[in-house]
Order: sequence, then structure tokens, then C-alpha cells
Amino acid sequence: MKLYYTPGACSLSPHIALIELGLDHSLVKVDPRTKKTETGLDFLSINPKGYVPALEVEPGQVLTEGVAIVQYLASKRAESAVFPQFGSLDYFRAVEWLVFISSEIYEGFMRVLPGPNPAGLEKLQKRLTFLGEHLKDRAFLAGEAFSLADGYLFTILRWSDLAKIDLASFGGLLAYRDRVGARPSAQAAIKAEGPSFLDQR
Repeated sequence: MKLYYTPGACSLSPHIALIELGLDHSLVKVDPRTKKTETGLDFLSINPKGYVPALEVEPGQVLTEGVAIVQYLASKRAESAVFPQFGSLDYFRAVEWLVFISSEIYEGFMRVLPGPNPAGLEKLQKRLTFLGEHLKDRAFLAGEAFSLADGYLFTILRWSDLAKIDLASFGGLLAYRDRVGARPSAQAAIKAEGPSFLDQR
């Protein structure tokens, strides 16, 4: 499999998933401004949507959208403990978290990162308060066990410094980000991707 990524972007989530699941993969960096890959290819010919992540699962077959990609990857290792078995209530709880992160946390940061947006910031802070309370007495979203949803939330929470949002103000959220970030899979993915816009903050 081949993951198209941009350092610091939400493509870090499926990258962490690939490592957690022990799946063979290669990486292709994409410049979000020029829409060119590091090899000079037109990324729009790979993903007409123009953004990462994109996962080439086999020649001519590209899957996009991080929420779909991590579930696809989990299906390749059905025995793995990092995503519940399909059809179980726990599976749909995990999907529930993925959708919440995508629709409320990712979109919340997208509203405030371009610049001052008081209404957007207030809404995002409410969502972060909810997460902080949820994680105050839990190691991970689903309890004591890491799941691929945690990899996604960690990826988005990395943007908090850039957005000038102090996670220490939201219960256990800062400790949670640090805990997930200390996992070997997260460390390996960040190292493999190299410098990002987050390193310039």
C-alpha cells in the first residue's frame, strides 16, 4: 500500500494506523500548495479532491478520507486489538468517535486556524471541554486500550499550539495528547514524515 501524506496534516492518522497494524506500506509526500508529489506527479491525477490522505490500496485503486482509510486498514488485521470487530457495538462506538473527531474537532480547528473566529473558538472549546471530561479518568477514548480513533484525535490535537489553544485548560486533554504521542507508532510516523508546518510554530 502507498500512503500519500503531508507532514503535520491529518494523514498522520492513517500513517500511525499502518504502523500500529504492522502493514507494509510506502510513503509519498505531497505539497499542498503545488499539488505535486515529491516525485513530481500531479496529485490531482491521484486524488481529484486535492488533499491528503490518499491510500493506494492496489494499482489503480485509491481510497480517500481518513475515517474510511483507518477502517479499511483495520479490516486487514481483523484480529488486532486496536479496532473492534466489525458488527459489534464496540465497533460502532469506535466509528462514532471517528465521526465526532472528523465533524467536530477537525472542523473546529479548521474554523479557527485561519485567524480570529470567536464563535468558532467558543464551539471548539465546548467540544474540547467534553473530551477533557471524558478523558479525565480514562487513558484512551474507549477506556484503557488504545484504538485507531486515538491516533486520529492525537493528530488533530497536535494543531492546538498553532491555534494558540492551551490543552491544559481542558481536563485530561494535554496528558492524553502526550500519552498517545509517546506511543512508538506515533513517534515512528512523525519521524518518518519529517519537518512540518507544526515545527515552525
